[in-house]
Amino acid sequence: MSNRRRALWSGAALALVLSFAASAASAETLADAISLAYETNPTLQAQRANQRALDETYVQARSAYRLNADVGLTTSYTDSSFGGDSSSQSLTLSASQPVWTGGRATRGVDAARADVEQGRENLRAVEAQILATVVQAYVDVRRDTEALRINQANVAVLQRQLDESSARFEVGEITRTDVAQAEARLASSQASLAASQAQLSVSRAAYTAVVGQSPADLEPEPTLPGVPDSFEAALNTAERENANIRAAQFGEEASRARVAQARAQYNPSVNLSATYGSSDRIPDFIGNFTQNDSATARATVSIPIFTGGLSQSRVRAALERNNASIVGIESARRDTLRLVAQNWATVLSARAALTANEEQVRASQIAAEGVRQEAQVGLRTTLDVLNAELELRNAQLALIGSRRDQYVATALLLSAMGQLEAEKLVGVGTGPDHIELYDPRTNFNRVKNKGRVPLIEPLVETLDHIGAPNGNHPVNDKDAPIDTQLESIATNPQAAPVTQP
Repeated sequence: MSNRRRALWSGAALALVLSFAASAASAETLADAISLAYETNPTLQAQRANQRALDETYVQARSAYRLNADVGLTTSYTDSSFGGDSSSQSLTLSASQPVWTGGRATRGVDAARADVEQGRENLRAVEAQILATVVQAYVDVRRDTEALRINQANVAVLQRQLDESSARFEVGEITRTDVAQAEARLASSQASLAASQAQLSVSRAAYTAVVGQSPADLEPEPTLPGVPDSFEAALNTAERENANIRAAQFGEEASRARVAQARAQYNPSVNLSATYGSSDRIPDFIGNFTQNDSATARATVSIPIFTGGLSQSRVRAALERNNASIVGIESARRDTLRLVAQNWATVLSARAALTANEEQVRASQIAAEGVRQEAQVGLRTTLDVLNAELELRNAQLALIGSRRDQYVATALLLSAMGQLEAEKLVGVGTGPDHIELYDPRTNFNRVKNKGRVPLIEPLVETLDHIGAPNGNHPVNDKDAPIDTQLESIATNPQAAPVTQP
């Protein structure tokens, strides 16, 4: 063998080895897909950003405890036609420190904290939705890839059947009708092949959209962890862990705190403030320089007497929002029950279908082989062979469909239970088979004390808890503050007490 030919053979062998290595390296697991989507999916990234923005509302609520200070600087120049030109400057420093807000700040902070907790549960819900979509996209690609392989094999089988039928027709063993039947069945199979190719393209596009890259050679999907043994166990777990139920509960907690915040408008408030001002004036025609300095300290007690119905209306509105949030908890619970029941039934149905389809495939393979052998000795017609092949292909497609349906239903069941989480599907860590878990508490802990004033803020917070109202019960008119009573009389004069002359 010449050196040139030897080099060509060596290059071909090396290329073949590299192609196999690349194929093996491109093999992708469900954990790989979940990890990539968890890190890069734009919907998930946007929800995390929204949660970080929501963390800031807690900082903003706590600012009601804190010192506020500002500085003002004014300069002016006056040009008078009578020669009284002058210039002046003034500097003002002011500071204000709440001492007691009647519980407004306390309940506002409570509401903000509940909002943050609700946002975390909403983030969990979005994560579960994305993970379920990844699982579905993954098994859809695997199903459609297998369906394409089945249809390709079926076209090849029917092409051989047509060739055999044409040869037998040429020697007079069968009629033209048999050949036409084989041609028709081959054309139908080619149409199914084209449809399966299109469906695979659709599934690959859906996979790319949610995961962030085109699917490679996908490995078989692993068993999903945490599948319950009974419907009761699934339902009990869902009532405790479902993100939508927990989000609704925190939403009710926030609305209850806002009821209390609205009631706190009836309470007095105490505020300390201080102002320092300095101004100077320089008349140009005299040249005398005058400067005035002043400092003022105030303690202000504000007692609401009459607000034109505003405070009472705010309480009523907050109570109705709380009623809506209470109903929202029940709505979330019912919807979760529906999802758990629906997916549990789908899992059982798909599991039974999977067992039946496995038996159908086994029997169809035996039947198809028997019909082909019987047709060779004249005991079966061409149509019998074609029908047997069709039944085998349909059984194979039904099998991969039921396998996909069972897996997706299981993932959706876990999602409804609040158990479809990245850390359980992939694991937490830094290794190739783990992910770095996103913890929304990290950002909250980083920003929650921004702007905090040591010593003063804890003292004000402690004082503000004194007398802070709660949002548990409606306002009783006879026990309401004078503000409520006056507003009731103003809006309904007939409710005023009658005085005898």
